[in-house]
Amino acid sequence: MAGKILIVDGVATNRIVLKVKLSGARYETIQAASGAEALALLPRERPDLILLDAQLPDVDGIELCRTLKSSADTAATPLILISAVADPQTRLAALRAGADEFLVKPFDELVLLARLRSLLRSRETDEELRLRESTCRELGFAEPAPAFSAPARIALISAERNASLGWKNALMRFLPDCRLSVCDPEEALAASGDVLPPDGYIIAADLTRPGEGLRLMSELRSRSASRHAVICVAVAEPRRETAAVALDLGANDLLPVDLETAASAEEAALRLQAQLARKRTLDRQRESVADGLRLAVTDPLTGLYNRRYAMPHLARMADRSRLTGRKFAVMVLDLDRFKSINDRFGHAAGDAVLVEVAQRLSFNLRQVDLIARIGGEEFLVAMPETSLEAARTTAERLCRVMESEPFTLPEGELRVTVSIGLAIGGGLADEDPVDALISDADHALLTSKADGRNQVNVSARSTAA
Repeated sequence: MAGKILIVDGVATNRIVLKVKLSGARYETIQAASGAEALALLPRERPDLILLDAQLPDVDGIELCRTLKSSADTAATPLILISAVADPQTRLAALRAGADEFLVKPFDELVLLARLRSLLRSRETDEELRLRESTCRELGFAEPAPAFSAPARIALISAERNASLGWKNALMRFLPDCRLSVCDPEEALAASGDVLPPDGYIIAADLTRPGEGLRLMSELRSRSASRHAVICVAVAEPRRETAAVALDLGANDLLPVDLETAASAEEAALRLQAQLARKRTLDRQRESVADGLRLAVTDPLTGLYNRRYAMPHLARMADRSRLTGRKFAVMVLDLDRFKSINDRFGHAAGDAVLVEVAQRLSFNLRQVDLIARIGGEEFLVAMPETSLEAARTTAERLCRVMESEPFTLPEGELRVTVSIGLAIGGGLADEDPVDALISDADHALLTSKADGRNQVNVSARSTAA
């Protein structure tokens, strides 16, 4: 399943329609007919996202949204408030209460599903960084958050400079603490590495050509300086396909093109402030992880995490799996006949091979996957929320990635292969310590070695589960 979604609506027909739409997109759905029923379900079901109707039989939906967003247990859960009335004031009230989106019935399915994908991707990133930060705190390396934040810098990019100036004048009233500047696409892309890039961008979907703003956004996302910036795309109301593509390409949020009205400008400001607050949190978490762990828990040769980091992080992955019920995979990888490389070419060559293996692993795994060097030529990979089938496919791909391209050394080219042991753990009823799971993967690795190397074997307990 793509994720678990709680539908809270007092009308059974509405819940059924939504369930059909979401089930067709492979989402798991749970339903509540009232606010009280939703509050009772949340601790047990722990949904990945909440679809909440504004009018419930026992409580106002906006008030319930405010309650959920003020609770530590549910504040990070994406919430979309839905209404049968396209009222600008209700829309603003929902965003002020903390809703991540406000949608009006009947839903545009294309935009709804794109919004779900966008919010769930963001949630996955947020959770992984929180998990990594909690590992830092456990190890004693996390530092307190800074008490002061500099004013956010926002670049406004529209088809015409006068339109951008109009955005600036409209937004200044609602964003007094932000520094708004007008620029063109060339200026945005030509920013020097010596100058701090903007914290956020508002980009019109259509610049000199239709869809050009989306191409600009993709280019900004590909550059290290602006990769983590907030990017909001301004889209005209009927452009449903453009809106969906913008979200799928990485837009943090969508804004109305016409920001001249007070309601539109305030909505844009609320959305932008929410995204900037999230960015500040994520930036702090990234810095905490990077600074706190760089020396203490990384392998100085490969730059990967070491065993000291991997074990507590894997334990937290297992804890989260017990809450969500979603399995995770553990692989132990070992280079085949590595001693002969050191004996034949020297330890410098062996080190170069280890560095290249680490790079190939990093390039071929997800950002949320844990990669660690846990021994001389032994590596650990942990993949959260992964089935046995998906993990086996990934492991087999890693074998091919190592074997297919020779490793280049000063002495010449060298073929390197790896053997992999794979084990699956987690789930609501799982009580095994992570040491047992690694032991399972180790035994599977020994089988791979005994059966001829350069292959993947799955632990017996994982295939029997």
